[in-house]
Amino acid sequence: MQSPRTMWALSGAVVVVMASWSMRPEGLHDQGNPYHSRAFLTAYEGLPDTSNALFTGSGICAGCHGHDVAQLANVSEAGEDVNPTDQWQSSLMANSAKDPFWRAKVVHEVALNPDHQLELEDKCTSCHAPLGHFNAHHLGQEHYAMAQLFQDSLALDGVSCVACHQQASTVGNAFSGELAFDSLTIYGPYGAGKDDAPLLQAPMQLYTPYENIMYGAHLDGSEACAGCHSLVTQTADMEGNLTGQDYIEQATYHEWLNSSYADDGDTPTDCQDCHMPEVSGGVVIASGQASLGPRAPFKKHILVGGNAQMLEIMRDNTDALGLSASVAQFDSTIAWTRDVLRNETVELSVQDASWVDGLGSVAVEVVNKAGHKFPSGYPARRAWIEVVAHQGEDTLWHNGRWSPGGFLHGVDEGGLAEYEPHYTTIDAEDQVQVYELVAVDVTGTPTNVLERAASSAKDNRLLPLGFSDDHEVYDTTRVEGLALYDLEFAFESELGLDRLTYDMTASPSTDLPVVMDVRVWYQSMPPRWVAPMFDIQDSTIQAFQALFEAQGAAPELVAETSVSVPVVSSVSEQARHGQAFPNPTVDGRVTVVPPLAFQGGMWELYDPKGSRVNHGQGGALMELQLPAVPGTYVLQMHSKGQHWVRRLVRK
Repeated sequence: MQSPRTMWALSGAVVVVMASWSMRPEGLHDQGNPYHSRAFLTAYEGLPDTSNALFTGSGICAGCHGHDVAQLANVSEAGEDVNPTDQWQSSLMANSAKDPFWRAKVVHEVALNPDHQLELEDKCTSCHAPLGHFNAHHLGQEHYAMAQLFQDSLALDGVSCVACHQQASTVGNAFSGELAFDSLTIYGPYGAGKDDAPLLQAPMQLYTPYENIMYGAHLDGSEACAGCHSLVTQTADMEGNLTGQDYIEQATYHEWLNSSYADDGDTPTDCQDCHMPEVSGGVVIASGQASLGPRAPFKKHILVGGNAQMLEIMRDNTDALGLSASVAQFDSTIAWTRDVLRNETVELSVQDASWVDGLGSVAVEVVNKAGHKFPSGYPARRAWIEVVAHQGEDTLWHNGRWSPGGFLHGVDEGGLAEYEPHYTTIDAEDQVQVYELVAVDVTGTPTNVLERAASSAKDNRLLPLGFSDDHEVYDTTRVEGLALYDLEFAFESELGLDRLTYDMTASPSTDLPVVMDVRVWYQSMPPRWVAPMFDIQDSTIQAFQALFEAQGAAPELVAETSVSVPVVSSVSEQARHGQAFPNPTVDGRVTVVPPLAFQGGMWELYDPKGSRVNHGQGGALMELQLPAVPGTYVLQMHSKGQHWVRRLVRK
């Protein structure tokens, strides 16, 4: 005979949940606002508060782990509301089963290989709708279809609370959506030892069907992410026949393993350290329990990456997509996403900038700061470098230019069939350094059909620090294409960088300095990648097309820097007599190009009173900082008994 708890789990939560609304356990804060009441849960009415045979919906978790109206729980020491429900609710994890691009892509794959529909939909739902998929398999079903998902509230809950907290401790040993879950057990990061406060079992047992609340070391490691963030697919030929080959569609977890950030690396850093940043101090993690003290460390459940584009689509279409998060919640998640892109993704620098006669040159270096390749994950994603040389409003040279609609000039005109090689030197405006994975089918043609991917023609995505071609997972993280012949990129791969030189040809129209603006852009859904999907006539695909085109597909700025260089002629008066600019200067910074005869000579700087305030040995290009006091300063250079003098004015 089944136990009452097993019968509850199999038949639904109605009786126990209704009882929980009327029961008030000992220790509840006396605020006149009973937690887990229907009034309290109304704030999360868009989240499912039901259960199936294996899982519970996030609406049940929200009762204790959502917003605390008394501001006693789920609040940081600084007073910030850090409740997991609100932060997770507007993430792509929460909305993975409602993602319109994902839904359209599943339809696209099935349309091209209809005989594989059951297998394709079953595989895709394993990571995007795990609470529906794995419950169905738990009950003995062989496949879980998209048609079932649309009628399954727990499947529509996406990667919700228990999709992580119910994972078995075997994580890290299986990939491609092959996940394992423990029944009636919730794992968390607390209760590890005698110095950690004991776990309270009673509240969870009262409000949920879970009998065991346990410490799970695996939950706080990158292994918890491995099952879905390394995906191997089976290759089909152009007629839909499986070839027996496998293709590494994405390998973010393995990229982390092959880096300095892995557990055995020089700087161990787990996925959660970046994607779930730690809150300073302790946090009371559940509302309604007066005896529950703060827990530390506590991590924010923002779960952001770099896909601001889809977040904007979701924010602007919450009703059409059936989403429960508010516009304000999505705005917060978008802001967090852009903060990660701008501050934690790449480091950009330029060196050796010059402009002589009609020739400009600059060396650009991009260093990957992420714990995996950049871009990583889904193979549509790309990043590129933009270089613009201009004098005021007059553009001399522009590389990496993009237009409204997100199209990249010099790259996208040929559609998906053409792609940019990896460059070490760029000398034309239509040559663009694009960091991307290019999958090809059995005929060697680039493809966005994941089941047709047979090999990679290009993978020059920026490598993480500590990457090695001797690592045991190099076969799933390897460099492909011309990047293999870039000595610095491939043979110094452990540095996680790319260096290349831009040679520009243009004739400046004035004597003003040339400003070189350098930017790194990121795009999660490039138009050239999604466009072939729109040839399939299906309402799901056309619905996504309308959302995609309305959003605009503009890339996200990741990093930018600028450098100003003088225009020098090898035989001009400027080269013979030297330059100093800007002069006068407002902030005290002055760029000096000494005459050829004085380059390398000693220099001295005198203040308005005639006292020497600085000195040194010069070069072909000098950057001086005048003291803070306004006035006229004198720069004097010496070479072979001769002197070169310039008066520099600070306003």
